[in-house]
Amino acid sequence: MNNIFYEMIFRRKSFHTFRNAGNESISEDELNDIQNAYSEFTPLNPEIKTAIRIVPEKETNCKRGGEYCILLCSEKKDGYLQNIGYPGEQLDLYLVSRNIGTLWFGIGKPKEEPFEDMEFVIMLSIRKISDSSKYRKDMFKSKRKSAQEIWEGKQIQGVSDIVRFAPSACNSQPWFVKNNGELSVYRYKKPGKRGIMPANKVSFYNRIDIGVFICFMDICLEHSGISFEKKLYSDDGEDKEYVLNAKYRLD
Repeated sequence: MNNIFYEMIFRRKSFHTFRNAGNESISEDELNDIQNAYSEFTPLNPEIKTAIRIVPEKETNCKRGGEYCILLCSEKKDGYLQNIGYPGEQLDLYLVSRNIGTLWFGIGKPKEEPFEDMEFVIMLSIRKISDSSKYRKDMFKSKRKSAQEIWEGKQIQGVSDIVRFAPSACNSQPWFVKNNGELSVYRYKKPGKRGIMPANKVSFYNRIDIGVFICFMDICLEHSGISFEKKLYSDDGEDKEYVLNAKYRLD
């Protein structure tokens, strides 16, 4: 992972609306750079085909003041939701490095399906941010679960305290890590609680969130100089408290 991704973790924020973002526009060169950058990102599962298409926000149902929306699309295979979250978060952090604000817009729909052989999954609304002060100044003031709430066993400095800032649908933070010599990453759902998301959408978006979280995990481990082998597990969206998604063997 590019070290710039780690630096951008501390800067990124979700622009729920793009008020007072400035008057700059995203240039054609920047749009081409975004497309090219995505093609170079590391997939979680290289056997699942993904792609993006960038369209004006007005060609979607998103009305948050963004200039464009990036449509993230995928083949519909086992693990495709976690897989799209993984390069999607690399894209999120890359855009921050280019002074382009982002919003994961889960309920977004394009007017037309972008690709015949792939399914639209989720979109990012984006806009050029003229004033860098609009980004986050102190990530640790963000509303997130503590490391103790998401991590069981020995914590890893620079990892346990940082991965918890991964973005998630409705800030649901649906993850839990158990460290018993290897790291086991679970999709976690507190019994009887789902927040403001429709019940039939919780596991859909939370599996994307787990892909985002695994991206954060990989970035933090690599930044800390910890080598690892990662094994992925199938998650069909079953409504259980803990669903194993990945295991890390640390060297």
